[in-house]
Amino acid sequence: MERAVTGLISEARHRRVARADAACEATTSVRERVAFWTVLAEDTGRAVTLDVAATGPLLVGVAADELAAALDALLGNVFAHTPDGTGFAVTLVPRAGGGAVLTVADDGPGMSADQVRRGASRGGSTGLGLDIARRVAQSSGGRLDLATGPTGGARVTLELGSPASGPPASGPPASGPSPEGRL
Repeated sequence: MERAVTGLISEARHRRVARADAACEATTSVRERVAFWTVLAEDTGRAVTLDVAATGPLLVGVAADELAAALDALLGNVFAHTPDGTGFAVTLVPRAGGGAVLTVADDGPGMSADQVRRGASRGGSTGLGLDIARRVAQSSGGRLDLATGPTGGARVTLELGSPASGPPASGPPASGPSPEGRL
């Protein structure tokens, strides 16, 4: 499983330029990836909550495989950095102005500043999962936010722009990691 996720992360990392016409229907992609990870969650005693608050198609400005790679990286982090039995939730809601907001929150110990540094990992992985997710969000004109959940644990929010949004004209936003904040 770890090799598959690392392969997806590596593939996404080597993409140089986001396609200007990249788009996908996010609810389908998110449901498929959560269904995939639910099998492993059941094997490790983790409760999984999926909340997709969209009544119709929810288009985002990233390709389906890129969205899958970002979500796989975030869910892979849950499994790599929390003990078995730690529950997690994935929510997908429409974003004001178009696109979507994807949140992965877990009931684990949360993240320290050392753990969100690019290339650092305590789980033996590449340590680039958050960076991959950040790049996917930025390629759509969105961003990645890190926070501690209301009851502890980590909460990673990926704002994904609409297909027409694209990356900002002034260049990508600042990408300095922080224990809580924008990436």
